[in-house]
Amino acid sequence: MPRYFTELSFKGTRYHGWQVQPNALSVQEVLETTFSTFMRQKIEVTGAGRTDTGVHASFYVAHFDADSLPFAPADLVEKLNRFLPNDIALKSIREVDENLHARFSATRRTYQYFISRVKDPFTLDTSYQYLWPLDVEAMNRAAEVLLQWEDFTSFSKLHTDVKTNNCRVTEAFWKEEGTQLVFTISADRFLRNMVRAIVGTLLEVGRGKLTRDGLIAILEKKDRSEAGTSVLPQGLFLTDIQY
Repeated sequence: MPRYFTELSFKGTRYHGWQVQPNALSVQEVLETTFSTFMRQKIEVTGAGRTDTGVHASFYVAHFDADSLPFAPADLVEKLNRFLPNDIALKSIREVDENLHARFSATRRTYQYFISRVKDPFTLDTSYQYLWPLDVEAMNRAAEVLLQWEDFTSFSKLHTDVKTNNCRVTEAFWKEEGTQLVFTISADRFLRNMVRAIVGTLLEVGRGKLTRDGLIAILEKKDRSEAGTSVLPQGLFLTDIQY
């Protein structure tokens, strides 16, 4: 059966993450319902990975298998977008090799976390309003440690079903953009809650409550309770996936 990749974006504010779950609205559920209804066949959509409640994706990839498409891919995207809610937007649909997998074939993912340095009513759903002074240079020096590390148990949600907590981080840095502070991190894989836990810990560095050596000590202890509090989900975006 032919396999198709679809690229999309979504605002996660009203969704309980990507994955289908009982008694809660998810992005996956909306896509599967819309695709199945419109294409008149049962469509199961597999995403590139989970996102938590309230987390967004400016770039996301999913795949589905279908006997055939009722329209050319570009026309199908246009028609499906008319049926999908305004907070989910398809960008493309293309046929791929049947062995290509949206989740397991991905080689790198990039997340960005947005912090608003001023009170802004227009970014309440898409950034974390954090008004305390921060030492961004110290935060960047500490972030460099992440590139040298492998075991991120200290930044993983407890009691998950993964086989390993090892990740290869290839970039991690802060950049000031106007009134916002943006953290970018890329890795071959991410653990549940990992990015939000890292951001919360680096904010402690920025406020002078934690040093670079203190961050190393947290990583060495492999204990989630040693790291900082996870920041709020609305500032987190999945922004790129590479295959």
